[in-house]
Amino acid sequence: MMANSGLHWFDWVVLGGYALAVVALGFYAARGQTSAKTYFVSRGSLGTFAIGFSLFASLMSTSTYLSLPGELIKNGPVILIGGLAGLLAYPVVCYWIIPRLVKRQVVSVYELIEVQLGLGARLLAAAMFVILRLMWMAALIYKGSKALAVIVGLPDTQVPFVAAIVGLVAIVYTSMGGLRAVVVTDTVQFFLLFGGAALTVIVVTWKLGSFEAWWPSGWMAHWDPQPVFSWDPHVRVTVVGTVASMFTYHICSGGADQVMVQRYMSSATVAAARRSYLIYHLSIVAVYVLLALVGVSVLAFFQKHHELVAGGGDIVREADHLFPLFISTQLPIGISGLVVAGMFAAAMSSIDSGVNSITAVVMTDFLDRFGLRPRSARSHVRAAQLLAFAIGVMVVGMSVFVDRVPGNFLELGPRTANLLMPGIFSLVFLALFVPFVTARGAIVGVVAGVATGVLIAYWDFFFGAEPLSFQWIAVASLVVNLVVACLISLWKPRRSLIGEGQGDGKKQEIS
Repeated sequence: MMANSGLHWFDWVVLGGYALAVVALGFYAARGQTSAKTYFVSRGSLGTFAIGFSLFASLMSTSTYLSLPGELIKNGPVILIGGLAGLLAYPVVCYWIIPRLVKRQVVSVYELIEVQLGLGARLLAAAMFVILRLMWMAALIYKGSKALAVIVGLPDTQVPFVAAIVGLVAIVYTSMGGLRAVVVTDTVQFFLLFGGAALTVIVVTWKLGSFEAWWPSGWMAHWDPQPVFSWDPHVRVTVVGTVASMFTYHICSGGADQVMVQRYMSSATVAAARRSYLIYHLSIVAVYVLLALVGVSVLAFFQKHHELVAGGGDIVREADHLFPLFISTQLPIGISGLVVAGMFAAAMSSIDSGVNSITAVVMTDFLDRFGLRPRSARSHVRAAQLLAFAIGVMVVGMSVFVDRVPGNFLELGPRTANLLMPGIFSLVFLALFVPFVTARGAIVGVVAGVATGVLIAYWDFFFGAEPLSFQWIAVASLVVNLVVACLISLWKPRRSLIGEGQGDGKKQEIS
């Protein structure tokens, strides 16, 4: 990006010290892991604020930190409404879904699906979650590693090397310390992310002389038209599309994402889980506002100093990289290292929560469910740690292929991992709230919904036409999924794909 990009040796000391600290924390947390349930849930021993901050750092870290400033710089500010749209999902998740989940006290949320829909639907949901989080982690590792390579001054060919370093650190402390290590480090990472963004705004204001020097006077000439609503599905971003997509995302993730549900289960009570979820959403709003200021201020800085940007000063083309570029070249020595630690933390928090949750699902829904359980509690924890390490290594390897997905950083999630989230949510929702649904209807609905999402996400690839807006992928997928599932269930008599009697016994056990 720039000839003088890179870090001072003292910045490297700060970054290295942070990496050593989180690894040490993982080994410290490992001393208290006496059972698999403690390793995966750690019920009642984690504070409300810690769980709330962990939810944010786990699900929004790299994506938010890198996507929003770049999206605002390149295309405009409407996408920022998504931070407020998430609050619309709060009453639905907190007062309708969380009480149903927390009172069941399961390690994996997908155990509940077997009660109503049978083993086949449970295994489908668990398998979809594993695939989703593998793709999700790979995409976010790629984002974080790409940004870190820019900061350090490495070419794109070295991004896999950066991903390997980031992944190794996260894998070690996650596999050793379980959920406790993940939540504690995610809390620290949240404050590093927030502090790094705030420092960027402060430094830009100082360098340009005043707040007014970078505050925009109107709509930028290069920004896309972003109307309130459009009947044209090719319009990339609209206000209605932003609200609908973010509302759908938060409902689906809040009700069926093992990363989220695992943290509900670690809360001592339903009220504590609700408070943690509220803290998560308030954190999203605060960081969305702050990252909007980052995007606007960094845009103003490089408009004034466009000669610092590679490619002839093409700010629009390099939009995703301007924030990390500013960090590496404009912040004071030592401060750069601290902010890069935040970026490093963002990438790692994407890995740690995903690895821990995938491990919980694989152990609970596949190995334990089919009697492949280790003989002792200690052996169970050791098997979980080894599995977590293997999953982390797999994800780092997958991250090298993410650059083949079209679109900027913001579009990576909807076009990859989030293709499956509506289907997972529909299985949980139908099992808990729709008594007439059948296993056949639920599974056919998932197939139809995922096919709809893939069709919208890769419309240009299939038909060689103008791409459809990524904002409607999850919305259309969820609607098709639920409608098809209900219609098929009403059309055919109730039939379980894996036996009727199997679910009844499981229902008594969970209740």
